[in-house]
Amino acid sequence: MTSDDPAPITRSLETRSELSPDEAEAVLGLLAAAAREDGQQAVSEQGRLQLRGGARPGVSHLLLSVDGELAGYAQLEDADPVEAPAAELVVHPAHRGHGHGRALGAALLAASGRRLRVWAHGGHSAARHLAQGLGLTLFRELRQMRRPLTGFELPEPVLPEGVRVRAFVPGQDDAAWLAVNAEAFAHHPEQGSLTQRDLDDRKAEPWFDPRGFFLAERQSDGRLIGFHWTKVHREERLGEVYVLGVRPGAQGGGLGKALTLIGLRHLAAEGLPAAMLYVDADNKAAVSVYERLGFTTYETDLMYRTET
Repeated sequence: MTSDDPAPITRSLETRSELSPDEAEAVLGLLAAAAREDGQQAVSEQGRLQLRGGARPGVSHLLLSVDGELAGYAQLEDADPVEAPAAELVVHPAHRGHGHGRALGAALLAASGRRLRVWAHGGHSAARHLAQGLGLTLFRELRQMRRPLTGFELPEPVLPEGVRVRAFVPGQDDAAWLAVNAEAFAHHPEQGSLTQRDLDDRKAEPWFDPRGFFLAERQSDGRLIGFHWTKVHREERLGEVYVLGVRPGAQGGGLGKALTLIGLRHLAAEGLPAAMLYVDADNKAAVSVYERLGFTTYETDLMYRTET
């Protein structure tokens, strides 16, 4: 070693069950820097909500620092009794290319007992390379689809007989909505497991607007059988089919399509030029419905997992 050799990098990795306010702000700053570089968020909305508000059951935060500066972050959620723990990770753009992503991935594998699922939002080549290096295989493909809301006439929604639609009432409809959401997404480990705390987190967000949260109920007994929760991304001027669900037993009668159109017409009335949604690529029926409504694939998120 000579005096011209670069100083060795001091890397440390700590795991927290909850983050302090300063740590949460530092992670959000890292995520913002990465989003500016990558063109999208590396951590999902649910993951970002879980940065604040104290400890969450089954959620761990991994903080990777280089010479005392936060350089990488990973979140591990082990709350599903059946599915393997799910993770998301990101390295600050200024610290990429030094093996920090692999270090975070190795720590996630160790923490999960080598039973792990990892999201790669956008499916970038670097993320695919990291997944392969960690011995993970492609498991799930989540498509983001978009369609314009201007210049195209949206059909009039046709509700099944005996069904009416109204807006969500915060506090009054929480329990009923959580119940139908759990039934409609029983096959979906993330969406189907939402709790009152998760709902409260979203209701507290600046984008929440009950006017765009539509509930379908039977006129005979008022039972909730479906919903379409829309979301507006004001900065991007983009509407979203945030969550759309129909209770089992009420499917197949055109309610899902009608709710989709009701939400899209609401977003168009808000003056938004386009709308987006997420759908699993293997959900052929849903993809077909959305394609017939004018949606096309915009980008793809990939999930990798260890071999089971």
